[in-house]
Amino acid sequence: QVQLAESGGGLVQAGGSLRLSCAASGRTFGMGWFRQAPGKERMFVAAISSGGGATYYADSVKGRFTVSRDNAKNTVYLAMNSLKPEDTAVYYCAAARTIMTIVREEYSDWGQGTQVTVSS
Repeated sequence: QVQLAESGGGLVQAGGSLRLSCAASGRTFGMGWFRQAPGKERMFVAAISSGGGATYYADSVKGRFTVSRDNAKNTVYLAMNSLKPEDTAVYYCAAARTIMTIVREEYSDWGQGTQVTVSS
């Protein structure tokens, strides 16, 4: 089991940018970002493979968000640009026990989440 801690959330105006970080307590394999808006299910946002060479994005964020990782620091990042009010949610990072997955049920460890609020 790995402990995950997100940071970097906050309040930003539409069109602005934020970068989320997810620090892991140890080595991780495939990593993902998910988000949950009030009253809605937790949805997939982005995933990155264990080596960082492969990434995958939800259509709603493709071209605006970039996931990356620094394995020397056990940290994964989510750079978010051109933010929209509909991006408002609690963002969670998660660790899988496979090289890469976009399936929520295949993620075994989750962080506590960080709030991102985009004002119009």
